[in-house]
Amino acid sequence: MNRRFPLVTAHAGCMGIAAHTLRSVRAGLELGADVAEEDIRVTRDGVAVLAHDDELPTADGPIASVAGMTYAELSGLRLLADQGAQEGGEPETFRLLKLEDILPLIQTSGKAINLDLKVDEAIEPAAALVRKFGLEDRAFYSGCQRDRALLARKLEPALRRMLNADVELFKTMPYDEAMAMTREDALAAGCCGINVYHGIVTKAFVDYAGERGLPVYVWTVEDEALMRRYADWGVGSITSRDVKTLLRAKREWTAPDA
Repeated sequence: MNRRFPLVTAHAGCMGIAAHTLRSVRAGLELGADVAEEDIRVTRDGVAVLAHDDELPTADGPIASVAGMTYAELSGLRLLADQGAQEGGEPETFRLLKLEDILPLIQTSGKAINLDLKVDEAIEPAAALVRKFGLEDRAFYSGCQRDRALLARKLEPALRRMLNADVELFKTMPYDEAMAMTREDALAAGCCGINVYHGIVTKAFVDYAGERGLPVYVWTVEDEALMRRYADWGVGSITSRDVKTLLRAKREWTAPDA
């Protein structure tokens, strides 16, 4: 019987490399990930850039604001990486990248990109770049809870979107009710799947979403035993910083005698 392993998604900053850098994107793709995930924000002048947080520490001390500064202002700053520095060494620095800087890598690799939107303002600039590089079939939005997913459907209906499951919902409601509301929100926003923190996912959730054609993508998984468990449950994708371990789990999971 043929078994299909979940898509391997390389988290921004995979393999201990500073997040939101070309080195990190290349590392995930060259190792064999199916999808590269990147966080998207927008500068004051509307440029889509790679950044998880709005406030970014700089090597010179001041805090930079993505939303409050132009790309030209931000591009001249040395930003401090949140990972990737050698132990006992100097903190690693990097320059802010535009989304446009990494899309040629996605284009030539034949792989997909997960655009994790951190602000509503990123919806349209990101979609414009996806069209520019002809990646409509290989790009999708995540980072969309109900309101952002609905807005994305209104503004850019052709670009696929995943509903981000609201963790707080699962903390404050009975699990079955939270599961049902999440599925209905995904369907109402025309989502192609559900993106969920792995700590709240269950096989029942995966099966329930799958009944309506909604694959469940889980993030961020670093433990190999959990990777195997989620693969057994039939999730659509596993996001990890440890791409090597995830790919090893894939090879062993799909082996004939696995």
